[in-house]
Amino acid sequence: MTRSLTPSARVQPESFLDCLRYFLTPQVWKQVLGGFRPSKASRWQAQPLIFVLLVMTWCSGDSLPERFESARAFYVALYQKRRRPGTTCEGFHKALARVPLAALRRISQMVRRRVLQLLGDRLTVDGFIPFGCDGSRLQCPRSEELEKRLPCGGKTADAMPQVWVTALVHLSTGLLWSWRLGKGTADERQHLRHLISTLPAGALLVADAAFASYELLQALAAAKLFCLLRLSSRAPLYVPDKRSLRHYCEGLVYYWPQWAQKRELQPIPVRLIRIRGRNTDVCLITNVLAEQRLPKTTASKFYRWRWRNEGLFRTYKCTMGKVKLMSRTVALIHREMEGSLLAVQLLLAQGTVAVRQTAAGAVLPSPRKILLEIRREIRDITGMYLDRVSGKPIGNGWNEPRETSAVGGATKCAGRGRPECRIDHQDRRRSSRWEASLRN
Repeated sequence: MTRSLTPSARVQPESFLDCLRYFLTPQVWKQVLGGFRPSKASRWQAQPLIFVLLVMTWCSGDSLPERFESARAFYVALYQKRRRPGTTCEGFHKALARVPLAALRRISQMVRRRVLQLLGDRLTVDGFIPFGCDGSRLQCPRSEELEKRLPCGGKTADAMPQVWVTALVHLSTGLLWSWRLGKGTADERQHLRHLISTLPAGALLVADAAFASYELLQALAAAKLFCLLRLSSRAPLYVPDKRSLRHYCEGLVYYWPQWAQKRELQPIPVRLIRIRGRNTDVCLITNVLAEQRLPKTTASKFYRWRWRNEGLFRTYKCTMGKVKLMSRTVALIHREMEGSLLAVQLLLAQGTVAVRQTAAGAVLPSPRKILLEIRREIRDITGMYLDRVSGKPIGNGWNEPRETSAVGGATKCAGRGRPECRIDHQDRRRSSRWEASLRN
């Protein structure tokens, strides 16, 4: 009788492919792709299609065809005995448009379960699992279909088509947890109410004043979750006694807007917290009424961590190069965003599992360093495969013709006129210290 190993007893991943298999297990593929069955005549099956979609986010390239060629070559180098996928970027996009979005969202759900299984108590800080919420707009190309169906959320009429993404981030690790997409004019409050179902038990939601609403507090109370929201100057708060709210610094208050009073809905009790600052004070409200459970110092720390949401969007837009999306149809825009956000989630999850826990807390991984390690391994594995296929040393991933110089027999790159840089053997072989490189 075989005994299943606990996550801590399993061997830690040492390469990029091991990291992918660490999260995307065969059970995940079986559950996610069971309902997605492309036709037998199609060259693109489910697993290579999603694999290439993820790798295209991590590859470097100025256009979709360039990234597609790199991602497909990497897949062929890893799975040489399997059926070859299609060779054209147009065929890949046609097959991708037929992939249900529910399959990509199901993968994200399984990754969240895997993270909860692997990290466990590392996600909990001071008795809570803190999450931050924020939203951002992304630009799209000016195609006819996108200009009709994706209105701009800006003030100018000639702005580019845009999409809106609202994301939840685990604050102590910076891990992307869940997200929801919409048009450029979407309501981020409604997005957040849909994302509440993805939060685990004991979660504490930290958000700005734009998210504070009576519906959100109701939904969090129904889900038995906690919140810490910044207070707006126009928030409908009422004190228990007849004192003025201007002189009421901290304590129990009631959130009760006018429309809720007209419908005869009950007020929601919250606790007012005032954090002193250098220039101005910050007022927060929370549904954790016991001060011993959520002290002011802990609330101040969680609210400072809220800015890690901005760090996630910086990683997505700048590090991953997603300031402007590349697809030109609505169906491909949705799948490009779902695939790229899933790739960011996997990238940050790999770094979170690899870094070690210190006495002062978790050390945040560097997304840029993780991305460089991934690109290095993609380049090395693809280069070694092309070396074996062609029988000639490709070198640094560049498939350029070589010529031998008459001076000293040095090898030169055609068209460059300079000696070829020899490939370092440490760069050519797959890194055996993948985990250690992420920690540094």
